[in-house]
Amino acid sequence: MTSSRNKARHKTVMSGSGPGQGGFRQAQAWLHTWCGLWFSWLLFAVFLTGTLAVFQEPISHWMTPEHRAEEAAAAAAPADPGAGRAQRLAWAVAYMAEHHPAAAMWELWPSDAQGGGDLTVYWFDEKQQYVSAKLDPATGAPVPAGAGGPALRGTLAGQHFVDFHYELHAGSIGLWIVGIAALAMLVALVSGVITHKRIFKDFFTFRPGKGQRSWLDAHNAVAVLTLPFQLMIAYTGIVISGMSFMPAAKLAHYGAGAAAQQRFLDDLGGGQPARSGRAMPVPDLEAFAARGQALMGQPVRAVVIDHPGDAAARIGVYGWNDDAAAQRHLSPTSGMASFSAATGAVLRVRLPGDADGGTASLAQSAMGGLHMASFGGWAVKWLYFLCGLAGAAMMATGAILFMVKRRSKHLGEFGGATARVYRLIEALNVAAIAGLALACVGYLWANRLVPLGIGQRAGWEQRVFFGLWLLALAHALWRPPAKAWREQLGLFAGLCLLLPVLDFLSTGDHLPAQWQRGDWESVGVALVSLALGVAAACAARFLWRREKRAALARRSPRALTAAERSA
Repeated sequence: MTSSRNKARHKTVMSGSGPGQGGFRQAQAWLHTWCGLWFSWLLFAVFLTGTLAVFQEPISHWMTPEHRAEEAAAAAAPADPGAGRAQRLAWAVAYMAEHHPAAAMWELWPSDAQGGGDLTVYWFDEKQQYVSAKLDPATGAPVPAGAGGPALRGTLAGQHFVDFHYELHAGSIGLWIVGIAALAMLVALVSGVITHKRIFKDFFTFRPGKGQRSWLDAHNAVAVLTLPFQLMIAYTGIVISGMSFMPAAKLAHYGAGAAAQQRFLDDLGGGQPARSGRAMPVPDLEAFAARGQALMGQPVRAVVIDHPGDAAARIGVYGWNDDAAAQRHLSPTSGMASFSAATGAVLRVRLPGDADGGTASLAQSAMGGLHMASFGGWAVKWLYFLCGLAGAAMMATGAILFMVKRRSKHLGEFGGATARVYRLIEALNVAAIAGLALACVGYLWANRLVPLGIGQRAGWEQRVFFGLWLLALAHALWRPPAKAWREQLGLFAGLCLLLPVLDFLSTGDHLPAQWQRGDWESVGVALVSLALGVAAACAARFLWRREKRAALARRSPRALTAAERSA
């Protein structure tokens, strides 16, 4: 009797009946099934690339091997720390006054947190592009591009996964698409909890080898395991872009136009002061840097001058957020102190972990820190990485479960085109899951294989990423679904397992050497790649054996031995 009730419940939950049929839970089941399906492919892509973005810095480190060699050489033979901060700031001001006097903003990075390191200046050119120049910290002379070692290869590195994760490399349109998908994810999560009223009990149940039931058990397990994480990620992802999604309050208070935007920035402390039209030389910056460091309690990272050479100039001193400070605050902001260049008066002070604009801005900044794992160090990053993989697995198993149920039986939702629609959905499942994974590791391969001297090299790496993804879709449409899954997973496994070999052949660096010198970022990329390759190889082997058993059963059912059935 109990078994019959469970079967009836499962049939009700997984049915494709319309939203108006049955009771409230049946309506939520319909909403969960179809909302989850149509957004699962996009959400899987956002979740997978967001999971990789957690380790943006190690990926970027691996993708710039020239930088790795430079860091290793610096560790082996520490460079001369050069001049002190006061002299460095004076050299930076002299360089900017000579070469870029008309720039509306000078951003000077005098040293690292220990007082050594590089001396770098930044500004916006006539095209409003953010550009920089490096100065010799011992003499103040400009350092020619490429001097001191090989030039870094043109690459977006780990930033590619960050940008794709939140805007699909499509600017504001992509931001809106991801925001709508995040909202759909919240709907799917809530409707899923309502639909599966025994979801927490089902979390402890897994029945392997049961087809549809096994996929449902896996879907429930990873969903319940990471449900708080997924709710948090979806919600905070919407909140941190809330001003773009819900601008009505801002428009009602400030209005529209450039003047309104300036008032908004002024209230947040990010607007530039108006020019006075009276000339005034840039004062000695060391006094401002020392006062700013004392006020905010952090070493000086940068000194920013708005309208240099004008009597209304403003000097902002920004602090270094060291690892210990970052782990103590949800908000990732560093300290800041701003001064009037003419009078030396303190205009604003922001302590580390605070935010300009009041409590609402602080809450939004904390949401951003919570979303981007800017606190807690490597332990939190690994937790986010594992939860992100589990979240991606939840979306993948949900999309596969949809097709497992309808592979042998569907409800004719699309009339005479139902079979073709479901064939397309199967191909999209393959391309969205296995194909995207293939594109991600292909992006790392492109970093080593695209010629270094080619123009717009970072763009070519992205073209490899999207090109491989498109080829995966074409392959999934061409091949039968079972073969497409096996072949794409097999290729993904091969590329992952051979990635350390490619690294050695292209750069001469290898895993034992990285381990010996303590290059844990490169070691981490290699080990994760190998682990994912082994997992994908096991999955591809499982699919091959299942396909082989199915073919043998079709040819001669009696020839299928008990051992083969249990394999």
